[in-house]
Amino acid sequence: MQTEQYTSDAVALLRRLIATKSVSREEKDAADIMESELRRLGFSTRREANNVWALPDRMLPDRPTLLLNAHIDTVRPVASWTRDPFSPDIEDGTLYGLGANDCGGGLVSLLQAFRMLHDKDTPYNLVYLASAEEEVSGKDGFSRALPLLPHIDVAIVGEPTGMQPAVAEKGLMVLDLTAHGKSGHAARGEGVNALYEMLDDLVWIRGYRFERVSCHLGPTVMNATVINAGTQHNVVPDVCHVVVDVRTNELYTNEEVYDIICRHVRSECKARSFRLHSSSISLDHQLVQRLVDMGKKPFGSPTLSDQALMPWESLKLGPGDSARSHSADEYIRVSEIADAISTYVRLITNNRSC
Repeated sequence: MQTEQYTSDAVALLRRLIATKSVSREEKDAADIMESELRRLGFSTRREANNVWALPDRMLPDRPTLLLNAHIDTVRPVASWTRDPFSPDIEDGTLYGLGANDCGGGLVSLLQAFRMLHDKDTPYNLVYLASAEEEVSGKDGFSRALPLLPHIDVAIVGEPTGMQPAVAEKGLMVLDLTAHGKSGHAARGEGVNALYEMLDDLVWIRGYRFERVSCHLGPTVMNATVINAGTQHNVVPDVCHVVVDVRTNELYTNEEVYDIICRHVRSECKARSFRLHSSSISLDHQLVQRLVDMGKKPFGSPTLSDQALMPWESLKLGPGDSARSHSADEYIRVSEIADAISTYVRLITNNRSC
C-alpha cells in the first residue's frame, strides 16, 4: 500500500468518529468503532470499559516497548460553532468536526503507523491504545487500562503539537481552601468575617514564587479561581471557600507543592487529588534525539493529557495545533495527518527516507 492509501484510511476512520458523539464518559460507540477497525485490520484487541488496545503478535524480550496512545473522547461543543460539529465535512483539504484536532488526528495517524510497523523489524515492541475519559481525567479512562497493559518503557501521546515534541507537560492539582469565622450582624460589626480570615492567604497565593524553574515549563504557578462566602448582605460570613488551581512543573511533585502551601496558609487546605503529576522525558532519550535530528524542536506544554497518569517517560507528538482544541469549528488538515503518519514511521524505524 502507498502512503496515500494509509492517509485515506485514516481520514475515513476519523470521519466516522467525528460523526459519532463521544463526549467524555459517553464513548461507548466510538470505542466500538475503534475495536471494530482494529479487528478489521487483523489485530487481536483488548478492551476495558471504553479503552481499546492492541498488542504485537509477539513481544520480544530484548526490545523496549513503545506505547502509542491517543484519546477518543471529546469535550462538549461550544455554542459558537458555525457548522454542525458532528458533520465531518472536508473543504479544500481541511476536515472539520468536533475532535478532529483534539485528538482525532493523532488517534488515527498513530493507528496507521502501528498498522504499517506491527510486523516489521523495528527497535520497539509496539502497543496501540485508544483511551477514554482523557478530557476529564476520569477513573474509567487511562487509569483503568493501565494495570492491564504489558510493561511499557516509553510512550508517544498523539496530542496536537504541530508534530513538534513536547518533552515536558505541566501537572495539575486542585485545592479547596476553607477559612472559618463567626457569623454576626453586619450593622453592628459582630462576629469574625471569614472573608477577611481568607484575605492573607489570598495575598500569599498571589505573591508566592516557587523557586525551581523549569527550562521547558517555567515556574510552578497557582491561581485562586473560585470564591464563595456569605448568605446575604447584612450577615457577616462565617465560612469562606476558595478553589486554587495549581500547575506544577517537573521539578516538583504535587505532594511537595501541597506541603509548601499548607505550611504557609492559615486556612484549612485539602487537595482533591495528587494523581495528575507533571511529566517529562530526558532530552538524551533516543526518541528525542531522533526528533532533533529530524529538525524538530523540543518544547514544554502547559496543557494536561494522559501523560499525567503514566509512570514511565513519555512525550507528546501529534498533528494539529493545540490552539484549535476545545474551540468552535475545530479542524485538522489532511496534509497534517499524512505528515504525521510519515513522521511517526520515520521516528520509530529511524528511517530518514520514509
